[in-house]
Amino acid sequence: MKILIHSKNLELTGPLKEYTKSKITKATHHYKDIVKEADIHLSVEKNPRVSCQNAEVTIFANGIVIRAEEKSDNLYSSIDLVANKLCRQLRKYKERHSISIHNNKSNHKLSDYEKDPYPKLEEKDFLKDGIKGDLPDPFIKNKYFEMSPISINEARKQLDLIDHDFYFFRNEENNDLQVIYKRNHGGYGLIQSK
Repeated sequence: MKILIHSKNLELTGPLKEYTKSKITKATHHYKDIVKEADIHLSVEKNPRVSCQNAEVTIFANGIVIRAEEKSDNLYSSIDLVANKLCRQLRKYKERHSISIHNNKSNHKLSDYEKDPYPKLEEKDFLKDGIKGDLPDPFIKNKYFEMSPISINEARKQLDLIDHDFYFFRNEENNDLQVIYKRNHGGYGLIQSK
């Protein structure tokens, strides 16, 4: 597994790197057959009055993205918390994936999606080629991802695996860009253009 560690407003020391690598490696140990890359961002708030230290991990596994983020007063605690959260999310993904594999053994014919709700994509860089990284305004962070068309059900499952309230995707039915989000009072919502 490839591990990338980035830092913001702190010096990335050897012991901090080793601790982070060991925790993330331990959290993903049982899932090493599906986890390809871990992108870790460690940061500390600049304001000395606000004691907020953040650990954010993005895992690329079999063509899906699993993300976890935790904040606390201590960076080592944040790393521990994010590793635990990541382990739970990977377990959840693996359980869903194994349920679909067990369903394949039944006699009735299943659709391609039911056979493998998380199809394995080609192993390649998730960022699009040819896009240059310009420095954005201080409050805007740009991200570029290749977006293969997926169904609304697949988008909902992806939303459950990331640590966000929304998921931006390309709908396979009409090739439109849409957003699925978690509603405050339960359920999901879908934002689409007219």
